[in-house]
Amino acid sequence: MTAMTPPRGLPHYQPTGDECTLFETAHKNGLPLLLKGPTGCGKTRFVEHMAAATGRKLYTVACHDDLSAADLIGRYLLRGGGTEWVDGPLTRAVREGAICYLDEVVEARKDVTVVLHPLTDDRRTLMIDRTGEELKAPPGFMLVASYNPGYQNVLKRLKPSTRQRFLSISFDFPDPVTETAVVAHESGLDPERVKPLIRLAGRIRALSGMDLEEGVSTRLLIYAATLIAGGMAVERALDAAVVEPLTDDDDVRIALRDLVATTWG
Repeated sequence: MTAMTPPRGLPHYQPTGDECTLFETAHKNGLPLLLKGPTGCGKTRFVEHMAAATGRKLYTVACHDDLSAADLIGRYLLRGGGTEWVDGPLTRAVREGAICYLDEVVEARKDVTVVLHPLTDDRRTLMIDRTGEELKAPPGFMLVASYNPGYQNVLKRLKPSTRQRFLSISFDFPDPVTETAVVAHESGLDPERVKPLIRLAGRIRALSGMDLEEGVSTRLLIYAATLIAGGMAVERALDAAVVEPLTDDDDVRIALRDLVATTWG
């Protein structure tokens, strides 16, 4: 879990539609928001940008298989021979009127969604069973969650009863012009040198669902561009930042390296 106090300068984010307006309206009206989209397409950066834009502290929780409701709410800890209650990130966000962002919420244990339900309807309350305290979310508190629909399966999926408690925004990889601008800004690589990276990304994403589980993320393109901007050879940078992270299959790696060669050929 990380807590971020909004800085003076907004974290860079390039809007692709009306998502910023929708976020601001949801925040103003105390409505929860669900972000859907592939890995590395900008969901987390969007939340960081909007937290800074709204002037709210941000608590980010990376959800995983073992994340329980107690991890979000808090627990008693041994301190100096006694016990002391320590708030979890969700409880702190509610108390402070901050934004709590649950990244990949579908990965968390099922008891987490039970805790979220009262916060995502007109009650806007958080019940702390261990202490008997019931917190009413103040104005400014906002619950934001994200997940990747492409990774859902029978065992890990967001139930309709949970999805319908949130406003939702679908994210995808940016269009080539926008993605070029984002990668150039984040990496410092000249936009003209970024353009072949974006063409390569389009070709790789066309393979998604066939030879690859998912296409190359904007995040990986930024990593590759950063290496290239630092003086690394293009082929080596792409091998480390794109080919190897995407697959362990030897045949697919060969195919990806061929794509790299033809793109820069």
